[in-house]
Amino acid sequence: MKQPTTLLLLLVLLLLTSITGCSTRTDTESAEPGTKLPTIVSLAPSITEMVYAVGAGDQLIGRTSACDYPAEVEEVQVVGAFGRPSLEMLLSLSPDIILDADLADEQMGQKIEELGLRRERISISTPSDIPAAIRQIGTVTGHQAKADSIASSIATGLQRFAAEASELTRRPKVYLEIWDDPLWTGGSTSYTSALITYAGGHNIGDAVTKEYFETTPEWVITENPDIIACMYMSRNIPAIEKVSRRPGWEHITAVKEGRIYDKFDNSLFLRPGPRVLEGIAELQELMKNQ
Repeated sequence: MKQPTTLLLLLVLLLLTSITGCSTRTDTESAEPGTKLPTIVSLAPSITEMVYAVGAGDQLIGRTSACDYPAEVEEVQVVGAFGRPSLEMLLSLSPDIILDADLADEQMGQKIEELGLRRERISISTPSDIPAAIRQIGTVTGHQAKADSIASSIATGLQRFAAEASELTRRPKVYLEIWDDPLWTGGSTSYTSALITYAGGHNIGDAVTKEYFETTPEWVITENPDIIACMYMSRNIPAIEKVSRRPGWEHITAVKEGRIYDKFDNSLFLRPGPRVLEGIAELQELMKNQ
């Protein structure tokens, strides 16, 4: 069995949902026509996606090893792991702006600033925070117009999903399994819970006032979800088969009625960014099939 510390590290690498804090600078004006656009280092996969979405990909000169989308980002210099960038690498690249989400150690952020490097923090706790984050990135990178357009589209899409969900007479109970050894899921304050709500479901983890938490097979049986969504790739046995074989789970509605799902692109659900509407739409399809 994996140790909890190992799991927590994995969650940090994959979820990127604890994106909190305020921008450390306020002098974020859009670039004037003809001015040189700033060079950028992104310290989070979610931020990297937004940088490319607003059209600032050519300005990106550094990324973390966890930044893997879009494909062209593979050509960008790696400056370290998510939450643990190399100060030496950052200093050697000397970017105009470093965009970060949540570092493993906030002292690292202070050290970055002590090097004289400009640091901007991007704050996202729920899907509704994404439009503002995209606009912030558009402003600091000099791509405000495109950022505004994308942000408006996402805001409109979120409103549409919320309106559709509000008309439902019944919301299927959803268990979103983030990891299987031990079992981890999202609580009421998690980003994934908000996604499920937008999609028209009820997150069984809302019974726990936490962001993400370790749970037990017995708890899931008691909650009796209508839908089980596995957000990981099972190593030897397909996740659907593995879940179905768990002792006592044959009594769960989702198992009895064959509504266990896997093989997701988990970055759509665990990474707050410009593809958020795709993730909600995919979850919504599961609700409609229920």
